[in-house]
Amino acid sequence: MNLLAVDTAGKTAAVAVLRDDTLLYETQCNNGLTHSETLLPMIDTALRACHLTVEDLDVLGATNGPGSFTGLRIGLSVIKGLALPRQIPCAPVSTMAALAYGMAGQGTVIGAQDARRGQVYWAAFDMESHARLTPDAAAPVASLADFVQNCKKPLFFVGDGAALCYNTYEQVPGVAHCPPALQVLRGAGVALAARALWESGSCVPPAELLPDYHRLSQAERERAEREKQQGETTNAV
Repeated sequence: MNLLAVDTAGKTAAVAVLRDDTLLYETQCNNGLTHSETLLPMIDTALRACHLTVEDLDVLGATNGPGSFTGLRIGLSVIKGLALPRQIPCAPVSTMAALAYGMAGQGTVIGAQDARRGQVYWAAFDMESHARLTPDAAAPVASLADFVQNCKKPLFFVGDGAALCYNTYEQVPGVAHCPPALQVLRGAGVALAARALWESGSCVPPAELLPDYHRLSQAERERAEREKQQGETTNAV
């Protein structure tokens, strides 16, 4: 089974190629360019390095959220564009699951992506089994306190929101520091999570590979606020 997996949910772009249990290729890029500029060349390089073409792929995986709305759309559009003409099964990988699958050991890992406005997208997993402990959610960093205090230790934070969490919880007993260079979402994590979906029969046809944003976009939130204010004004009159 040949699997290509990509991530564009955050600041970095990542690509990996997995053949059964062997990681053939992995790369990530954080050079300040947009994912629309970097992702396709990264995929082309990965396939060439592995002596593969798109026709050789059995599964395509991509992080489908939560994360940057624009970033997610870029990654999903590229994967759907590769998959649709060939009807290659697609694995919609939770960004949080991809972060967790990039870690190994004993304890708990929290995947955390910066959701702005003092919030993070987050979910917790057992590090050894990668079993999910909480659902994906968008929440204020402070609201993680009960879980952080009571979870299995050691506890690691990974993702581009990890620094926000460490700033709040680094003094909690059992919270272990993960170096910034290792907090990024790895292509291997996406690939391993995608393989788990493939093995469980949870892949979808290309047309059903959709983003899962977990909250309204800024434009939608602003529109809802305007409509609420207009409604209040109308009721007052």
